[in-house]
Amino acid sequence: MDLINWSLNAIVIIFSTRSPECITASVDSVLTVQTEGSVVIPCYYDRKYAEYKKYWCFHANNLYSSCSILAYANETKGKVSVIDHPDQSFFTVTMRNLQQEDTGAYWCAVEIGGIFKLDQIKQLYLSIQSAPDVSVMNSSVSGHEGDHVSVQCFYSSGYKKKLKRWCGYKHQKCFTEKTDTSQSSSVQISDDGESSFTVLMTGLRLSDSGWYFCSAGDQIILVQVSVTEAADVSTDSSSESTDSSTENNRWAVKERFCLSQNKRSQTYPRPV
Repeated sequence: MDLINWSLNAIVIIFSTRSPECITASVDSVLTVQTEGSVVIPCYYDRKYAEYKKYWCFHANNLYSSCSILAYANETKGKVSVIDHPDQSFFTVTMRNLQQEDTGAYWCAVEIGGIFKLDQIKQLYLSIQSAPDVSVMNSSVSGHEGDHVSVQCFYSSGYKKKLKRWCGYKHQKCFTEKTDTSQSSSVQISDDGESSFTVLMTGLRLSDSGWYFCSAGDQIILVQVSVTEAADVSTDSSSESTDSSTENNRWAVKERFCLSQNKRSQTYPRPV
């Protein structure tokens, strides 16, 4: 019986166009989402795959070779929408009204096509919880270039002693409370030791725009950071100066009018 099972698995590995390496892949992190909530997930790919088909795949028991394709890029099926951004080399997956049965393994995938050609994939595990172990108040924050943004990440009591991190989702560059700030003073993390830690990003640059995640232990929650160009201070100052000048002129006219009225009163005394 074991030999038969082994043979069947071998056939799947040989003839599946999906990567066999992920059949028994371990899951390093778990993305937590609240029941009935929604999530937007970015899927990055090499620019050479800009014109290839992309899809979002699911299997409750972490078996990629048997996963179900929920949607292809630029289509919506049920509660799943996939939108490709080839000019930026990523596609986004939006999932809505998530339920407990949606818990399981998912894959961002680029369809390479052809027999024996493996699709390019990246795995993510979603856990749908009524009370997530890790959460944020706002899943997206924004700021101007040169300014700062802060994100408060909450965790349950079972994660008080777990390592807290703030990481860039694309390159997985992470910062912790003990990160050497002399090398990156633009990111600071402070943990209250009870239920939350705060991430402060200062001196924002346009290149800081993107997806990040808060994590406590192996639990993560996604946050999108948007950085826009700084406001044109000189234009604002010029506008304020013009407004101030206009207002001063207005008062000057009123003052001259009042003086004129006073002079007339002196020239034409009230009749006796």
